[in-house]
Amino acid sequence: MPDFRASTTWSARLRDSWELTKPSVTAMCVLMVVGGVAFAPESITTTTLVGVLVGTWMSVGSANALNMVFERDTDALMTRTKNRPLPDGRMSVGAALTIGICLGVVSLIILAFFVNGITAAIGCAALLSYVLIYTPLKTRTPLALIVGAFPGAAPPLMGWTAAMGNLDAPGVLLFAILLIWQIPHFLAIALYRKSDYARAGIRTVPNVRGDRVAKAQALAYSTLLIPTSLALVPLGYAGWIYGIAAAVSGGLLLAMNVQGMWVHHTARWARRFFLATLAYLPVLTCALVMEAWIR
Repeated sequence: MPDFRASTTWSARLRDSWELTKPSVTAMCVLMVVGGVAFAPESITTTTLVGVLVGTWMSVGSANALNMVFERDTDALMTRTKNRPLPDGRMSVGAALTIGICLGVVSLIILAFFVNGITAAIGCAALLSYVLIYTPLKTRTPLALIVGAFPGAAPPLMGWTAAMGNLDAPGVLLFAILLIWQIPHFLAIALYRKSDYARAGIRTVPNVRGDRVAKAQALAYSTLLIPTSLALVPLGYAGWIYGIAAAVSGGLLLAMNVQGMWVHHTARWARRFFLATLAYLPVLTCALVMEAWIR
């Protein structure tokens, strides 16, 4: 029986187990799956839709739980993460490991049997690369950010393959949009949490190469994000509603990035920029869902 230690009540155990999956991150990933499904021109059965949503939620939750297992010592050193169940001593490593593995195995079974093989393969690759490659690289090189962007970009592609059953250009474009978006998003976190990451020994771009380089990289990827996201329109994969949403939201991110190159209070700006990047994906997803609804 897994040991939850200080979590003596069932409600406390459930709260800690839920926290282990990083619910806000997982919810964003599930939202991206919805965007991928809505973007697909083919209809999807209720069983397949529920399967890909539940399977993705469990897969992402597994990755997050196993990530917390491997990072429990560094989490204890960071203000943002020191109260998580493992570093706070409310849950044992064995309990967290059991939850993470069970979620991962069940997620792949659901994706394989209720969705399709290609979606299950993408979910498996994302889970393994996040836990076994990205997580240990974080204390070794800032390039972990690029590596982690690949599993992070999987959800909309999984939504597309769940509906279409194949891997082709529109789905890959969705994958590319989310991959590029992650770089400025996580650079913003690294900038305003700079001291926290330094204390934990996590090698972020600001801590290794400086704030100026981190801002320049965020600016470069924010610039690249605009033509990549808009490419869906001239290629005939999305309409004017999505095009306006992508152009306006992408332009606002770029403008904030340009402003950030010259501000002196980097942490304050980075916090605002991070919140702006959080709004970007729901805006694009809502535009895709709206276009699917009026098709």
